[in-house]
Amino acid sequence: MRLLILAFLALQSLRAADFHATACEGIYPRHLQGICTNDKDAIYWCWTDFLVKTDTEGRVLKKVPVANHHGDLCFHAGRVYVATNLAKFNRPAGEADSWVYVYDGDTLVELAKHRVPELVHGAGGMAWHDGKFIIVGGLPPGVNENYAYEYDESFNFVKRHVIASGYTLMGIQTVAQADGTWWFGCYGKPTVLLRADNKLQFTSKWEFNASVGIAPISGGRFLIAQNTPVKGKGHTAQVFIAKPDEKAGMVSEK
Repeated sequence: MRLLILAFLALQSLRAADFHATACEGIYPRHLQGICTNDKDAIYWCWTDFLVKTDTEGRVLKKVPVANHHGDLCFHAGRVYVATNLAKFNRPAGEADSWVYVYDGDTLVELAKHRVPELVHGAGGMAWHDGKFIIVGGLPPGVNENYAYEYDESFNFVKRHVIASGYTLMGIQTVAQADGTWWFGCYGKPTVLLRADNKLQFTSKWEFNASVGIAPISGGRFLIAQNTPVKGKGHTAQVFIAKPDEKAGMVSEK
């Protein structure tokens, strides 16, 4: 009987982590900035000035207003961390006001906020991996490299990593890590996806849009977010599943 119970619980856990293509319930005033999951049964969507938690079907479980501009986000140890800039983006040093806001993963109650002044062009996205936070953000025109800022778990600054990607419009918007690889979603015409190795050394660039959300899930796959403007009403968003591809960067999983 004990073995049957354990097998049932394991099966339930697998089902709970069954992330798939879906849409976030509702229409929001501003566009989507990023997504993450709790690796279990929830997706978090950041809408610039709203933070939303849904189930895997996209049904809203919690929704809270937040300061403008909340950006890309990550989940770690039961908490949601959001890269936030309260001033100007993509300007010379001195005009940004960069923070990380921290929320309870269950209730979305704000728990803390940490200044990250090293992001002098505006904090816009973040990920957690292997005992460190990596935060990315804006970039003034004419700067021909991107930057990733490393912090420990207490948000003590460790190092600025140079990503030799060339200029990307407004820097880097989203970031995720999986299987020894870092991925960065960027704006542009066309939008581009950057890849770096585990030491944050730039390796590749493709035309692919992960600029409003990229989150790793099981099996080496990712949830990729898409924002859709609704004329006169606001914005909606969806996620689809993609997997890495050497020629295209990512390809949609059919």
